[in-house]
Amino acid sequence: MLRAFGGLTVPSRMLVVNQFGINLGFYLVLPFLATYMGSLGYAAATIGLVLALRNLSQQGMFLVGGSAADRIGCRPMIILGCALRIVAFGLFVVVDDLPGLIVAAVLTGLAGAFFNPAVRAYLMHEAGDRRAEVFSVFNVFGHAGALAGPLLGAALLAVDFRLVAGVACAVFTVLTVAQLFVLPARPVEPQDRGVLGSWGEVVSNRRFMLFALGGAGYFALFNQLYLVLPVEAQRVSGVAGAVSAVFVVSTLVGIAGQVRITAWCRARWSEGRSMAVGLLLMGAGFVPIGVAAPFVPTAPAGEWTSAGLLAVAPVLVGTVVFTVGMAMTSPFSLSLLPRVGSEQLAGTYYGWYYLVSAVVVAITNTAVGELLDRFPDGPGRWVPFAVLLAIGVAGGAVVAGMQRTGRLEPRPVPTP
Repeated sequence: MLRAFGGLTVPSRMLVVNQFGINLGFYLVLPFLATYMGSLGYAAATIGLVLALRNLSQQGMFLVGGSAADRIGCRPMIILGCALRIVAFGLFVVVDDLPGLIVAAVLTGLAGAFFNPAVRAYLMHEAGDRRAEVFSVFNVFGHAGALAGPLLGAALLAVDFRLVAGVACAVFTVLTVAQLFVLPARPVEPQDRGVLGSWGEVVSNRRFMLFALGGAGYFALFNQLYLVLPVEAQRVSGVAGAVSAVFVVSTLVGIAGQVRITAWCRARWSEGRSMAVGLLLMGAGFVPIGVAAPFVPTAPAGEWTSAGLLAVAPVLVGTVVFTVGMAMTSPFSLSLLPRVGSEQLAGTYYGWYYLVSAVVVAITNTAVGELLDRFPDGPGRWVPFAVLLAIGVAGGAVVAGMQRTGRLEPRPVPTP
């Protein structure tokens, strides 16, 4: 891991360290938002809708953020996005009504829409032909921030959720100042067409749109870290700390395994096959949870007990499988994206990729939230987990089909 980090360029090192801080601030708040809203009396479907709107505002606006990064540069968009997160998390400190929570969640997502495609486009250009490896290190630092965030958040939550949001606001203030003074600017490549012309190119690229549909399965499943996994962990254990346990297990697996998993897949499989198997594993992570859920009643709120530990075990086992699938899927999907898209319009293609995913996530989160409400306990509790398994199978099948038919191969370079 240290050797891989040492092999990065200076701007790449800055961005992977920056990713640690971004995830630290983000995971201070988001893992606890669902349970916080539940404590305020909101139903699971309402919570799922708020989380879906946050995701839609982020991934839906990636198109704007990505296109802006292609035209005005990645560095300004990274700084602007982090500054907007200061405002967004600051709102969580002062509001608890539904309209206020929706505005804060949407602004949180919009901020991510500004800096996320810019960070990835910046790294793509810096990485050259080592993209999968660079994004693997990037993911490790992200996992480290995702580990530290919930742990710190759980400690601060003992005081008040508003304190959690205030500390997250301070973290993004530090990041914004650091980027202003440390992150070097990259030259902006001149564009030979307008924004609408660039969007038209993306929409007419059929293999990219098919790839985006398959890759949307990753985001639909990834977002269950904020909905299904914490909700089910707390339901079966009766302990709010079970939410932190889910994130700790996920991030530890990611930190310990990400670089090794990427190297193992690189040595044995193609990038497309690695991504397809990863999506299948992400879906399979919900199998032990779905099998056990109908037989585990909702536990009363209280402290950890031996029964609670046993009940939460399928959730943690599923989280391990789910995270291994994430580690296989994420770096290879980001590496393949410029291949099925365009390096010159990297930000725009990233934007469209996340826009397609946002629509899928909005539908999935709302539907899964409805299913959680409809089957709160007992024999039907397996249904939402079966839906999530089907999403992983479908996404993996799309990518595997593209690999088999050669649609993930580089485009031939025309000869003059």
